Amino acid sequence: MKRLAIVSGLFTSLLLALPAGAHQVWLQQDGKQAKLYFGEFGDNLREVSPGLLDKFVSPSAVLIGPQGDRTLELSKAANAFNLSASAGKGESIVAEDAHYPVFENKHATPPTRTAWTPAARLVTSQQAQEPRLALDIVPTGKPGQFKVSYKNAALPKVKVGLVTPSGWMKEAHSDAEGLVQFDLPWQGVYVAEVHHTDKTAGERDGKPYDIASFVTTLSLIQPKGLKALPAAPAATPNK
Repeated sequence: MKRLAIVSGLFTSLLLALPAGAHQVWLQQDGKQAKLYFGEFGDNLREVSPGLLDKFVSPSAVLIGPQGDRTLELSKAANAFNLSASAGKGESIVAEDAHYPVFENKHATPPTRTAWTPAARLVTSQQAQEPRLALDIVPTGKPGQFKVSYKNAALPKVKVGLVTPSGWMKEAHSDAEGLVQFDLPWQGVYVAEVHHTDKTAGERDGKPYDIASFVTTLSLIQPKGLKALPAAPAATPNK
């Protein structure tokens, strides 16, 4: 089964500690309803509540538009967090859970405490945008080109995965300026994902950690191209 997840050696430790496996969050909207999902987009897996969706402590979301920023409310539903607004033309949304509980991977030597930050961005066009998330991936204004940054600095030589609901997937590495280029042959929704691990120790919500792990996605719609392939069959949520 194809997966969007991008796994490095350090991220393997994260997978062993997380029962959800190599998951990400992503934003998707249909009409006036925007939602934050948790699971694996390319496998059509959406975790639910009761279940792994309940692991999130306090996800937040901001609508970014010409009139400025607007903090959105999130309400947990059966298989997603519903946002109080959707992004219109020229707007975008960023979301993250900066309070996901620090967890310890006892399989590592020595045991490693990890602060995991899942984040997502949704755009309504490919016009250039500025980074807002700690680990971010944004359009540059050039079709199919995106820029990866960490703490507002270009992040080179990082793997980026791009996937559609059918499971079609491509991977590429960012260049010295953090830029990555993809063809977008299909109409419909694409989700790009990038992962980065910072080995600087710190503290989150009073809990010390040894490394900080970030997974960020970018959701966009390609209006032109070949007719989209059918979505993969829905996967069974984890318990």
